[in-house]
Amino acid sequence: MSVSAESIAAAVRAAKGRGLPPVDKWNPPFCGDLDMRIARDGTWFYLSTPIGRPQLVRLFSTVLKREGDDYFLVTPVEKVGITVDDAPFLAVDFDVTGTGKDQSLTFHTSLGDQCVAGTDHPLRFETRDGEPAPYVEIRSRLDALIDRKSFFRLVELGVEHEVDGTVMFGLWSSGVFFPIAPASDL
Repeated sequence: MSVSAESIAAAVRAAKGRGLPPVDKWNPPFCGDLDMRIARDGTWFYLSTPIGRPQLVRLFSTVLKREGDDYFLVTPVEKVGITVDDAPFLAVDFDVTGTGKDQSLTFHTSLGDQCVAGTDHPLRFETRDGEPAPYVEIRSRLDALIDRKSFFRLVELGVEHEVDGTVMFGLWSSGVFFPIAPASDL
């Protein structure tokens, strides 16, 4: 059987119901790698060419699954590997409700996903090549890199809070404190 982006899209359309497909319950055989890549800026490529149809990218994103450090597009009958440069999603904006410990941060991705940061959708902050690399988990082990403008807005909301005896600078969302860095480092 020959696997292509077109065959994956057709299988997804045929299997799609309401909401996101249950990719975590699908365990089809591995069919090989597909020449598909998600760049750090959220652009999806197929055969080294950007996919220009947003609806097709959204469709593919609904059948994305992560196993360990590897990413796959899965349908009920096939599983193909793809390359993800950093995170598969890009968070391009967020909304804030409440303040302090009662604050909630709702993130929006470039593909139309949204989530409220908290226990089920944690924030994490790393450093890559000397630059901040902030992430939010969008769904089951699939993260969104938070874009630069949104990260700067998040920093403006930051507060100090003691964590295990160390004063940390970070953010509250849904009653959870997410440390960014020790306050003494700022």
